[in-house]
Amino acid sequence: MTKNIVEVSNLVKSFNGLTAVNGVSFAIRQGEIFGLLGPNGAGKTTAISMLTCLLAPTSGTANIAGYDVVSQAKTVKGIIGLVPQDLAVYPQLSARDNLLFFGRIYGLKGRPLQQRVNDLLEMVGLAERAKDRVETFSGGMKRRVNIAAGLLHQPQVLFLDEPTVGVDPQSRNFIFDNIERLNRQGMTVLYTTHYMEEAERLCHRVAIIDQGQIIVLDTPKALISSLGGGIIRLGLTEPIKQTFIDQVKKLPAIKNVGRQDNILSVQTRNSREALPQIIQLLNTANVTIHSMEILEPNLESVFLHLTGRRLRD
Repeated sequence: MTKNIVEVSNLVKSFNGLTAVNGVSFAIRQGEIFGLLGPNGAGKTTAISMLTCLLAPTSGTANIAGYDVVSQAKTVKGIIGLVPQDLAVYPQLSARDNLLFFGRIYGLKGRPLQQRVNDLLEMVGLAERAKDRVETFSGGMKRRVNIAAGLLHQPQVLFLDEPTVGVDPQSRNFIFDNIERLNRQGMTVLYTTHYMEEAERLCHRVAIIDQGQIIVLDTPKALISSLGGGIIRLGLTEPIKQTFIDQVKKLPAIKNVGRQDNILSVQTRNSREALPQIIQLLNTANVTIHSMEILEPNLESVFLHLTGRRLRD
């Protein structure tokens, strides 16, 4: 059985009375791409900052490969790579000189450092631009240099915090391909994003985080399957009575029904079959619809179903 390389238990981080991460617990298996999926401000970056020894937890524990991120921070930093959300490269230096500089910080030198830099520039598709100053690069190319810098010391666990924000499609695909290649070679990856399609493509398991708490954790396939045949969201002009909800629940194509104010959220086995049945009930009850939305099963719909909000609201 694959062992856990990252273990997090009841992790909390508060700033001046505001709790950014609130009792988060999860484990990441060795060789897994694990996603933290949530909207901006959900606590993803704060969680990563604690796991990479940049912030001390208010309470709770976390360890990487058996080492505590607080008491054994120096050891942890040697076995992790971090690609932060903000670019951490020197724009006046060339791509090669940036990597040589960061490599020396990691203790690399001589021919091994030169070879490692060459290999990484090739991997991220920048070998032909190695001598160009980073300030001349596109946003996506700068991101690729950032990723290469995080890989110089061949970490066991790579933390990628929103690595495709502001990235052009070509660089985005480079990033995806590189992550998948690294993972095939055995690297464990923690990937944060608010783009559900990235999590669906890359991640073996996903924890959806909102307002500092993990609200669900499973494989993308299992989370999507939990929605059945999709969600129908109906905005009604008047308060919804419980007797009406009970009637909707009895329909054969319905899995579950929820309500929030005047919004009826219907989890279906088959949305095409369910919709006419629901509309017929609404007509019989003389309830007017002012809005309607049919959500196909995906991680965005899972988040909306669980929170009542969209990932990018």
